[in-house]
Amino acid sequence: MNASNATNIGTSTIATRQYQMFPVLSPAQIETAQRFASGPARQFAPGESVYEIGELGVPSWLVLAGGIDVVRRDGLSDEATIVTHGPGQFSGEVSQLAGRASLAAGRASSEGCTAVPFDAAHLRALMVGSADVGETVMRAFILRRVALIEEGGAGSILIGDPESAAMMRLQGFLTRSGFPNMALDASTEGEGRALVERLGLLPDELPLMVCPNGQMLRNPTNAQAAACLGITPELDPDAVYDVAIIGAGPAGLAASVYAASEGLSVLVLDERAFGGQAGASARIENYLGFPTGISGQALAGRAFNQALKFGAEVAIPLRAAMLNCGADDGQLHRLALDDKRDVRARTVVIASGARYRRPDIANLEQYEGSSISYWATPIEAQLCAGEEIALVGGGNSAGQAVVFLAPKVERLHLIVRRPLEDTMSKYLIERIAALPNVEIHVGSEIVGIEGDEKGRLAACTIRQRRTGAEKVCALHHIFLFIGADPNSAWLDGCVALDDKGFVVTGAACQSQGDGRAVLPLETSMPGVFAIGDIRAGSTKRVAAAVGEGAAVVAQIHAALAATDSARERADA
Repeated sequence: MNASNATNIGTSTIATRQYQMFPVLSPAQIETAQRFASGPARQFAPGESVYEIGELGVPSWLVLAGGIDVVRRDGLSDEATIVTHGPGQFSGEVSQLAGRASLAAGRASSEGCTAVPFDAAHLRALMVGSADVGETVMRAFILRRVALIEEGGAGSILIGDPESAAMMRLQGFLTRSGFPNMALDASTEGEGRALVERLGLLPDELPLMVCPNGQMLRNPTNAQAAACLGITPELDPDAVYDVAIIGAGPAGLAASVYAASEGLSVLVLDERAFGGQAGASARIENYLGFPTGISGQALAGRAFNQALKFGAEVAIPLRAAMLNCGADDGQLHRLALDDKRDVRARTVVIASGARYRRPDIANLEQYEGSSISYWATPIEAQLCAGEEIALVGGGNSAGQAVVFLAPKVERLHLIVRRPLEDTMSKYLIERIAALPNVEIHVGSEIVGIEGDEKGRLAACTIRQRRTGAEKVCALHHIFLFIGADPNSAWLDGCVALDDKGFVVTGAACQSQGDGRAVLPLETSMPGVFAIGDIRAGSTKRVAAAVGEGAAVVAQIHAALAATDSARERADA
């Protein structure tokens, strides 16, 4: 079998793009690509392993002769052939860009194989150094990851209660991180239930996560899941980065792309997943260049791959616990991470965004993560399909969620304190007005929630603020979009904040001790910048965040130049 008749992808929505998923390079393109190889050609005997599922640092292989049979996991115990790469074809997908764990295995075909390796660094050099070949390979890698996600079984298998908070947390983390996964209900017949019974797992040990390499984790944290999948890179304790970016939302990703593309060494940290709050948006329709709209996850995924392409190091999920309040050695900033490691950088960009605001409702935390959500993704939409639900909030994010959820549910109660015209874009208001199953409660709020005997959310009480009239709605799911507070507690007073906790920048800060003026996006600490939603006075829009991420890079160069100049004067 060759690339033209690859199996197990025929039912995929990208079946018509197989020629882009598995391109064949021309002789001239092969010659160009070989100049960027990380080593000489290697011969593999028929059936010999080229790389294994879960193996770290697997290079991408350019086949010169023979072929590589590529297989993936298919459920808990089987394998499925994806494709056979022939001469002129590259193996690999997005994992190869960052040297992460492989989601597939490769074996030399029946006639053996001769292939040239491209490790992560040399693969990125090829993509930057040859626009022609680089574009072809990058597109193929992205489409292959999309195909693996659609197939599901190629990645992790999650076994447990589909409506449990732990199951939804893990599904959300893997999905937003762009990793394929499949969820099995432990209470129904099948492989999942059989495995749980065979292992004798207790309810609090679920969900069980079966990693692509076969390793099994009992109710893992996101960090443990990431370690099993090889998502989080090993950080060099002696490394000094030109810039450390805290937050992988639109602002942080934009800064990482522009900084890395201009030759700066970049580390990006995020405690959850790339994309930030925008990554959970079902559809963004007012972002320049996408007239038909784009999901937040798709937009963030493209930016993430761009950052990898230019060599940015992205560490997820890893939280910056504290920023030091003074530069080490007079030049370097130190970040303490929540896993007790330290990161040193010449400059720091704070792009940690905001945390979802929680209403003052008794017992709210009891249902968070299962029945109460702060975002609306296909995972939540599937769980509440055909039901009656409530959504609280009148901003654009709330409007996008209403438009996404309403066609999937029986009835949606939209609960807002003010008329939508005061807080929401006109196009969303008009679209909501056309939805027959949306009931808008203006001037109202949720004042109470109730559960059933199974511990699930059963009802909520909606109160009209002006009259005090109350209405009880029987429902199992509530979505909260009531704004967010700045995620600045970790800064611990190291930079100036306004009275709401947003980071102050530019002219509002005092001048630097070395006599230079504070740069527009610079904080009260020299060499530390703030962009996006965390910054006081910023426009809370995706496009504005991306713009600040691009603009801050020029100011980083200016700060680094001033530091180098000061060092040279001191040395003289």
